[in-house]
Amino acid sequence: MRAIMVMYDSLNRHYLPNYGCNLTKLPNFIRLGEKTVTFDNSYAASLPCMPARRELHTGRINFLHRGWSPLEPFDDSMPEILKQNGIYSHLVSDHQHYWEDGGSTYHTRYQSWEISRGQEGDAWKGSLEPVTPDFDFGPGMESGSVPFSVTNWKRQDAVNRTYIKNKEDFPQAKTFRKGLEFIEKNKAYDNWYLQIETFDPHEPFFTPEEYQDLYRKEGEEEFPYDWPPYYPVTESEEFIEKVKKKYFALLAMCDDYLGKVLDMMDQYDMWKDTLLIVNTDHGFLLGEHLWWSKGQMPVYNELAYTPLFIWDPRTGIKKERRSALVQTIDLAPTILDFFGLPVPKDMQGHTLAGVIKEDKKIRDYAVFGFFGSHINITDGRYLYMRAPVTVENRPLYEYTLMPTLMRARMAPARLKDAVIREPFAFTKDCPTLKLLSEDRDVPKIRYGNKLYDLENDPGQMHPIDAPEKETELINEIAKLMRENDAPDEQYIRLGIPKDSSMTVEELMIQREAEKKIHFPESINSLAEKWETGAVWCYRALANILAGEIKESILEERLSSFIISNKIRTVSSRDILAFMKTVVPENNQAAAAYTMILTARVD
Repeated sequence: MRAIMVMYDSLNRHYLPNYGCNLTKLPNFIRLGEKTVTFDNSYAASLPCMPARRELHTGRINFLHRGWSPLEPFDDSMPEILKQNGIYSHLVSDHQHYWEDGGSTYHTRYQSWEISRGQEGDAWKGSLEPVTPDFDFGPGMESGSVPFSVTNWKRQDAVNRTYIKNKEDFPQAKTFRKGLEFIEKNKAYDNWYLQIETFDPHEPFFTPEEYQDLYRKEGEEEFPYDWPPYYPVTESEEFIEKVKKKYFALLAMCDDYLGKVLDMMDQYDMWKDTLLIVNTDHGFLLGEHLWWSKGQMPVYNELAYTPLFIWDPRTGIKKERRSALVQTIDLAPTILDFFGLPVPKDMQGHTLAGVIKEDKKIRDYAVFGFFGSHINITDGRYLYMRAPVTVENRPLYEYTLMPTLMRARMAPARLKDAVIREPFAFTKDCPTLKLLSEDRDVPKIRYGNKLYDLENDPGQMHPIDAPEKETELINEIAKLMRENDAPDEQYIRLGIPKDSSMTVEELMIQREAEKKIHFPESINSLAEKWETGAVWCYRALANILAGEIKESILEERLSSFIISNKIRTVSSRDILAFMKTVVPENNQAAAAYTMILTARVD
């Protein structure tokens, strides 16, 4: 028995023809759907990149205890378990986060591994010379000559691109070539697992011209912008559509190289004994909900609702769809089960064999989210986003024995206040360091609780008010948090009872309490009364303008606005009107959207 995983990063299922999109040209994804089972209710759990990969190894949710992190000493690792049991595990990847401090313990869990350099800001080629990129960096960094003194991964990306001239030079091309070489060399052998993992279609959307030509109209000039920010959309619809074409071009490249894997499986008749999984860590926002990329915004389905395709030779089932609710944490148990190995007790996921065979239900609810942000839950029909209830989104701690950040070690200044925390249920009797999360880990804009009926509102455009359903989902969140041995402060931060059940009456009391949230007296005293929505509208506006207008100046302008308009009770509409006096006209639509979303007003 053999197994192959083809894994992408930031693959938005909404742009795949398998899930109803007619905008993209992806014949090999269509072909994939004809050879596999397509999962219609697949969700991420911990986001973004490395938290998702930690789940791929461990089969358990981690976003309630830690953000971006390496594998911990107490973590189970699916490829390492394979290795320890005589199943050869091999990784080929261009995902540069594996080679950084924050992901440094993943690739060495495999029996062997190969890397392809050059994706995004991978610290690959060294150059002290100023670089003049032939693409637009986007917000925060202008085009033109970029000197060595600009220590930014975008500058490094510009350096890297000078070494990527031909199609075969692209990291994805190299990665798939290495994966195909492994298959060619080992096709006659049994008991191996191959993970072909590309960073694409993650931004920047850098591709060979042949793929861009698929979406470029005759005579249309090349659009230089391929790197969306992690920020609300401030650009025009025309601009958004051009960025989408860049993403579509990168999808076409992904489709091309996926086809080469399918070709080799056809050529060597590998369908008879080789498991194939095609998956991603999470999706990507391309202007939907007026957001770019991903981050600490609400986790809409464009991010959380993932594409998943599996061929299991034991069943021979293909060209069928499954509706059971599944998650990333199910992939490790599925692979271990395929090779006849027991699933460790700390893995929370389930093998998908029964789902593939007969659409067997394996869970009633799925939770997912970013560390320090909302906790989200779905039953497949309803999706609820639970926001922090505490004003400063505290308390919030991280628990680790691997104190690193994405690209660096944690500074001693942060570690000096660390305390030892008794073991969690899954840390195999190991205590951990308890570290106060840094401000950068704590979202400052609060978007509030949101409940959606996905059957009637699949685009998540119209949140509903259904207290009984909301209460049910809060209690299910609490249950899953207990199963995950979540730390006590997460219950406090989210306003979720740990040892009792939430009632509709308590939920209504909590809603009323939210209306009494205070904010600085200098703001509060500007009017006789502030409506709750107005408070959060102003918080969002202050966040949007941070770094552009000093808060004291913003308060002065607001004070003048309130006085000149003789406002006694400040409403959300008043703050939205004030926003137009301090935000440039071309950015007002995005600012208004963020403020409205934050305030939960129509």
